Amino acid sequence: MEKRNRIWGLMAGVSLGFAVWGSAGLPSGGVSTAAGGSAAAAGESAAAKGASAAVKDVSAAAKGASAVENSVSPAAGEQQTEAASPLEPPFSLHALSAVLMDGDSGRILLAKDGDTVRPMASTTKIMTCILALENGNLEDVCTVSREAASQPEVHLGAPAGTEFVMEDLLYSLMLESHNDTAVVLAEHIGGSVEGFAAMMNQKARDIGCSDTFFITPNGLDAERTGADGSTRIHGTTAADLAAILRYCVNESPMRETFLEITRTPSRAFSDCSGKRSYSCVNHNALLTMMDGALTGKTGFTGGAGYSYVGALKDGDRTFLIALLGCGWPPHKTYKWEDARKLFQYGKEHYQYRDVFEAGSYPDVTVENGTSQGPVRISDRLPEAEQHLNLLLSEGETVTYQTELPECIEAPVEAGQVVGTRSCTLGKEVLAVWPLYAEDSVERWNYRFCVQWIFDSFLV
Repeated sequence: MEKRNRIWGLMAGVSLGFAVWGSAGLPSGGVSTAAGGSAAAAGESAAAKGASAAVKDVSAAAKGASAVENSVSPAAGEQQTEAASPLEPPFSLHALSAVLMDGDSGRILLAKDGDTVRPMASTTKIMTCILALENGNLEDVCTVSREAASQPEVHLGAPAGTEFVMEDLLYSLMLESHNDTAVVLAEHIGGSVEGFAAMMNQKARDIGCSDTFFITPNGLDAERTGADGSTRIHGTTAADLAAILRYCVNESPMRETFLEITRTPSRAFSDCSGKRSYSCVNHNALLTMMDGALTGKTGFTGGAGYSYVGALKDGDRTFLIALLGCGWPPHKTYKWEDARKLFQYGKEHYQYRDVFEAGSYPDVTVENGTSQGPVRISDRLPEAEQHLNLLLSEGETVTYQTELPECIEAPVEAGQVVGTRSCTLGKEVLAVWPLYAEDSVERWNYRFCVQWIFDSFLV
């Protein structure tokens, strides 16, 4: 009799369990957390339907999530209005386009028409130099072609057939800005000027400079008509030009050699035969005008006017500037005036501040889980990583935003990414941290349902 009662109880339990399971209207294989709970729990489950599902990566975590924002002043930690970034320079500049960039993060601090495409003249040669360094060897022997020998001044003036060691040509390129030297290097590295231009454009894309287009290795004014009939000039933006220099001095595996070449005051060398001697003098006057000047490159063509791109280091801060269309003859010194203004402004108004703020995160409910309780959320940041040093001016503020779903679908594993926390300045995202579930919750599936019935009615 006892055995029969237990069997009848099991059958009733199975019927009741699957009746509840079916009435919940859930997909096959899952049940509502209300299935074995109270009516109140069932109401909570129904309210949670349609909420965001659990996510497996940071980018997906933000989809459909609710956001909580708080604005934090880097100085005092109190709420303030966001500052626009980048800012217009609070002073006049001769340049048609100009930017001041944080050399470490790449963030643009000041900009005047920073995204307008303009001819770039011989500032082009920073790309020519870094590509030669990365794709060639300093000991390579390079031969002057007829095409190279025909380039206009400023030029080295070596006749066709002359051979040079590539290292010497790099000083000719960067100190004296020789146009023929640029073509010699382009043909040696890229096989032709056109082949080298393709390499230059690919490198620009790799760096993220989508508004830059190279046609020549020396920066002479040029334009090209594409198959679709559109015409592009040999040009860049002030923002892209600064980003290219940032790559050269911060990220390239040949950055130290690049800096050594571009900071050298003068260089004397001979061709490989030893019959002809040449000397070069560095025309980057900023190296002696301002303490901390790291590197730079001047440029001029009739179409571009005067241009300049340069870097300066002051303690733990690195500033980059780019100037395009900075006057035409006889205003050769305009670029130095603008350069000093921008660098000086950066040194006086931007300091590093730790703006990190520890986050507090709400628990997240789990739907169709074997546990009715929510899961805890954390960023799992060790104390040593709870810092965010940013180069900011006194009035700039950052905003923190937490993105988490209202509920997540079981199963959930401890350590699973379920959301994000980000720090922004204006519209620019400066840092993103993943948020993790700290608890594991299994899904209420058929196997668990049978086990629950067994434990409830037979044990």
